Amino acid sequence: MKIKVFLLLISIVPFIYQCKNDNTEISQWRGPERTGFYPETELLTVWPERGPELLWKFDDLGKGYTSPAVTSKKIYITGTIDSLSYIFALDHKGNLLWKKEYGLTWKNNYPGARTTPVIYKGLGYLVSGRGLMICFDAENGDIKWQKDWVKEYNAIAPYFGFCENLLIDGDKIYCTPGDTLENNILALNRFTGDLIWKSAGVHEISAYASPTFIVHNDKRFLVTITEKSIIGLDPENGNLIWNHDLQYPNGIHANIPIYDNGYIFAMNGWDYGSVMIKLNDEGTEVEEVWRSNLFDLEHGDVLKIGKNIYGGSWNNKVFSVVDWETGAIQDSSKLIGPSSVISAEGLIYAYSYTGEVSLVKPLEKSFEIISSFKAPGLKKDHIAHPVIYNKRLYIRYANSLLVYSIAKK
Repeated sequence: MKIKVFLLLISIVPFIYQCKNDNTEISQWRGPERTGFYPETELLTVWPERGPELLWKFDDLGKGYTSPAVTSKKIYITGTIDSLSYIFALDHKGNLLWKKEYGLTWKNNYPGARTTPVIYKGLGYLVSGRGLMICFDAENGDIKWQKDWVKEYNAIAPYFGFCENLLIDGDKIYCTPGDTLENNILALNRFTGDLIWKSAGVHEISAYASPTFIVHNDKRFLVTITEKSIIGLDPENGNLIWNHDLQYPNGIHANIPIYDNGYIFAMNGWDYGSVMIKLNDEGTEVEEVWRSNLFDLEHGDVLKIGKNIYGGSWNNKVFSVVDWETGAIQDSSKLIGPSSVISAEGLIYAYSYTGEVSLVKPLEKSFEIISSFKAPGLKKDHIAHPVIYNKRLYIRYANSLLVYSIAKK
């Protein structure tokens, strides 16, 4: 149970995405569409026996479970030293450029930094485990504005603290303080922190999930998961459009929903598996299609590749492939087990909770483990999501950030 609890923490974990357009960069959790896919090419298809070449590592981050936010100029990551949390900025050789304090850490359960910064157009954003949301200057770390969710929005901290990865859309930034009365989900002005709209949602506290956007029949939805429900909102005004009870009593949903062609996949935490729902044509109602006892990680996410879902399960300690439309199990293996997964160039990168990093080839109804290596550290708590940027693989474990070359020679 102790490991389970700790793992949950990382819902916040990681997030990274890079997109260049008109000299603009954004680094966001789990890739361009928050689905775990990275647009990298010319990567190794087989690793050396001991793993890819370690280019450098930085060992002074303090406690934390977050991934780096990587841009062309800097690498941003968070960590906790003693009782204070910091933003670290590194160059691409692993040298510390600066570190800036942003507040007291969450102390109650597994102290340490939780949320990876999102970097967008020269500004960075994150929320602490105690609910302090900040905007900072990406050049020097200076705080531009901050909002205390507990004091200002009557937020109720969930058991493991606030672990959300914030979502930006133009001049808005979306977040889930989880007030059960009116300030459940908010849209704020990303330059000032001023309130744009507030939604009562379904009056449930935050469940560690990170919001995302989906487009269904040309209609856009803001989708997230609170304590017991997956919900769809109008991103322009916060109006609740639909919701569905996930029937999970523990309120742990540190994974991001996946949408494809009218269907939405959501994962519960420990022992309660996963759920597929379907939107009607108008996007006003949902119905449940199937449930599975697989994919019950409190964090780590899964990948939809082709007609299948690939990922790990906590209860069964397996890595599995499941049919997207039916939930039928295609194949499972205990050689990988519970893990955080991302993908690039058609292959899966699985970082298991025990420290194994595996390169996996998805097959039509199965998968092949191509290569594996052991990341440094104890055989537990390897729960930060990996990141790929500029043909480099970033792995965060405890106090360290490790950077490997995965460029095809």
